[in-house]
Amino acid sequence: MAKQAVHSLSVDLEDWFHVCGLKQQPCIPPDDWRVHRATEVLLDLFAEFGVKTTFFVLGCVAESDPELVRTIHRQGHEIASHGYSHRLVHELSSAEFVDELQKTEDVIMGITGSLPVGFRAPQWSATAHTPWFDDILAQRGYRYDSSRNPLPFIGDRNAARHPYRIETAHGALWEIPPMVSGSPLGNLPTGGGWGFRLFPFGLIAATVERYGRAGRPAVLYLHPREVDPQGPRLKLPLLKRFASYGTRRDGLPRLRRLLGSYTFTTLREMVDSWQSVS
Repeated sequence: MAKQAVHSLSVDLEDWFHVCGLKQQPCIPPDDWRVHRATEVLLDLFAEFGVKTTFFVLGCVAESDPELVRTIHRQGHEIASHGYSHRLVHELSSAEFVDELQKTEDVIMGITGSLPVGFRAPQWSATAHTPWFDDILAQRGYRYDSSRNPLPFIGDRNAARHPYRIETAHGALWEIPPMVSGSPLGNLPTGGGWGFRLFPFGLIAATVERYGRAGRPAVLYLHPREVDPQGPRLKLPLLKRFASYGTRRDGLPRLRRLLGSYTFTTLREMVDSWQSVS
């Protein structure tokens, strides 16, 4: 496969126990956190292929392990925001959402010396129930968001499959959805998570190629736990357990194939390129 269009790969920097939709979040002692080592595996792989990525950093992870975020930043990757506590945005009030942003911004600023310009909501949870979402991001200086996944069972089935500008009272920002593959049953999540681990690699590659031919970037994403196949698992309902942990042994070899086949850049650099020609 030839390296043609420039795409983007992103990492949601969270640990194995950061799972949305639980009635009570588990209390895991720091000695059982695994995000540091799993992220080091990713960083080594990115360095091997000379790839720069966007890390959507969970504020509580950055606060607990600032040296990890400092290392990511030092290696030239973008530091964006994933909120602070991994709570679903549509379960927050607008004031609670602002608090999540502020706490994460404070931590990231303290580590990197700069504020994030990109945001991704946990579990694609920006919905019609969060009408204040885009205004708040634009008002706080964010330049892009990647929180709307065009899927029938999670995210927003009616969301666009390609990047677009959102105009707000406080300015514009880009919405950048993840890659999906069309099917008679609806869009399939081949751009990341369990879909990236489960569907045939040929389907994933064909979708990246299709995006490239259309002049659109394929935006893919992963989590550190997906390259940690021996990591622990929470006791979860079957479907949620599969989505969070299933087929993790395939994550690293698939990622290696992907990095060797295509050219990737950070989401911030992608937005910069769009604005330079607008």
